[in-house]
Amino acid sequence: MNQQHAFDLAVPVEAADHVIGASHAPVTIVEYGDFECPMCRQAEPAVQQLLVHHPSAVRLVFRHFPIESAHPHALLAAEAAEAAGADGKFWEMHDLLLANQDKLRIFDLLRYAGQLGLDQDRFHEDMMRRANEGRIAADLESADLSGVSGTPTFFVNGRRHYGAYDVHTLKQAIRTARVRAKIAARQR
Repeated sequence: MNQQHAFDLAVPVEAADHVIGASHAPVTIVEYGDFECPMCRQAEPAVQQLLVHHPSAVRLVFRHFPIESAHPHALLAAEAAEAAGADGKFWEMHDLLLANQDKLRIFDLLRYAGQLGLDQDRFHEDMMRRANEGRIAADLESADLSGVSGTPTFFVNGRRHYGAYDVHTLKQAIRTARVRAKIAARQR
């Protein structure tokens, strides 16, 4: 019987998740992030390098974990990313939000929507009626079930990654995950 441990991802990757990278990659990294978190911004180059240097081996899943007590614009930014996702531009908005953490007020978000060529009326309406509140709440619940308390928090093939999130450390976590995946495949 497979018991869940405190370091396991409680909610597996689903079709509704935001995924970038090879769809059938042997390694899946799930990141719980906050667009206003400076540590998430610091981790982003390492994550991007992994995707570039291991295009068929790694995929990234982003889930929201806005920490409103520390980052007053994080929830609004998460809603903007989801609204952009409705137009197929989640990752483009993701990148803009992380690059502009000091500019996450509603007028900034509306400007980013224009830069990305989104349907501005729909985007504005989604933001005003908080159309994606349920989606973000689901990510927060899955984070809670997985023991997430800060950002960024990474899970590599379902196991919580402890330690640094620089390129070297994450590459080692990927190597370990690939070995575990091969062993598990042989045991089936």
